[in-house]
Amino acid sequence: MYIVTNVSIIKEGFTMADKVVKFGGSSLADADQFKKVAAIINSDPKRKFVVPSAPGKRFSNDVKVTDMLYKCCELAGSGIDFTNDLAAIKERYNGIISGLGMDMSLDEEFSIIEKELKARPAKDYAASRGEFLNSKVLAKYLGFNFVDAADVIIFDTKGNLLLDETVSAVRTRIKGLDNAVIPGFYGRTTEGIIKTFSRGGSDVTGSIIANAVRAEIYENWTDVSGFLVADPRIVENPDVIEVITYRELRELAYMGASVLHEDAIFPVRSAGIPINIRNTNRPEDAGTMIVSNDYDFSRESLGHTITGIAGKKGFSSINIEKAMMNNEMGFGVKVLNVLYRNGLSFEHMPSGIDTMSITIDTAKLEPVREKVLAELRKEVEPDNLYIEDGIAILAVVGRRMKNTRGTVARVFAAMAHARINVKLIDQGSSELNVIIGVSENDLPEAIRRIYDMFINSEK
Repeated sequence: MYIVTNVSIIKEGFTMADKVVKFGGSSLADADQFKKVAAIINSDPKRKFVVPSAPGKRFSNDVKVTDMLYKCCELAGSGIDFTNDLAAIKERYNGIISGLGMDMSLDEEFSIIEKELKARPAKDYAASRGEFLNSKVLAKYLGFNFVDAADVIIFDTKGNLLLDETVSAVRTRIKGLDNAVIPGFYGRTTEGIIKTFSRGGSDVTGSIIANAVRAEIYENWTDVSGFLVADPRIVENPDVIEVITYRELRELAYMGASVLHEDAIFPVRSAGIPINIRNTNRPEDAGTMIVSNDYDFSRESLGHTITGIAGKKGFSSINIEKAMMNNEMGFGVKVLNVLYRNGLSFEHMPSGIDTMSITIDTAKLEPVREKVLAELRKEVEPDNLYIEDGIAILAVVGRRMKNTRGTVARVFAAMAHARINVKLIDQGSSELNVIIGVSENDLPEAIRRIYDMFINSEK
């Protein structure tokens, strides 16, 4: 994750009239996809600032250009000839250029890349060239200005994004330009070294540009028609979420339900700019609007009690039982100190008068399992102490739950009808979500039952 510093927002000279559009790798995988992207951009004169990813997979067994570049860098670092591998990447771009009927050559750019990798095989530089080259091609095809992200996206020497400096650089560079294509995924440090975000970081670049130009909206075009209420691998043809708030998105993304890079939220959220997740292959679909508050957007949304359901496996529950636990001063502090000393954070910690259950990531717990148990026995002298593995956590998220009676009762009813044992339940003070723990084997069925209870039954 990249830490954002200096977060004041500059507003002078720009009005919220333009749109920033980001296109993912699948949207720009070949010439046919480029044509779809161009049609989308040209259909709305407000789409003036474009942020492309590197070419993605053209078919299931294909290789992303970014991965091909990583391989070139690895070979160069090992002193192995990578000429053929780089030529394969060049052929990918030449295929796009040829398919678009363009008179364009990337020979000079590839010559520079080859020399740089031989001299300094840096992974960030290698990976960034996918977006750089794709943006060159797209800018030429659209007749737009090309703006190198290395000139405007600025990191400090530790890799932290400097938002204020970046916003200023973007504004200075695009001042007077009617349009621009700006590569996603990378920028430069204050020392001039190419630096990338983590994978999927083109989402972040688009968000930053939207912030800088005070965009009316940030459109993120991908290969899905928005966020889905539930995982389509579990629920057949789940509904699309029409409107979701940033807070709800955060809750669902934490459980892995996201088509958007997590760090992409902050720059637009801080500026009050909505995000629209759209499908390049189905531009007629409205997609999902991500807004600060439900009332910020007028489109009529689905009237379901919940917004989404997501869950993930791989948790363990440390269960502590001790008579009169509630009367023992500092009991909880002692337990948390044991976790702290062993470098563990907990997900949830529901408790009763004589019981406490602590949900922890199993992979993090495993190396210190016996040490934690020994320290807990010494610190709190429990009557009973054991760990239960194979726990899955499921989040039922929805801004409407707060004002809807019986939501938790309906969750329990759905579990009871399916004969699924609920191992934990937790609800925050915001009442934005309900967390339940079930056996990993029961997670898919739990999601399906809750979907039926709150979505199918409310249609």
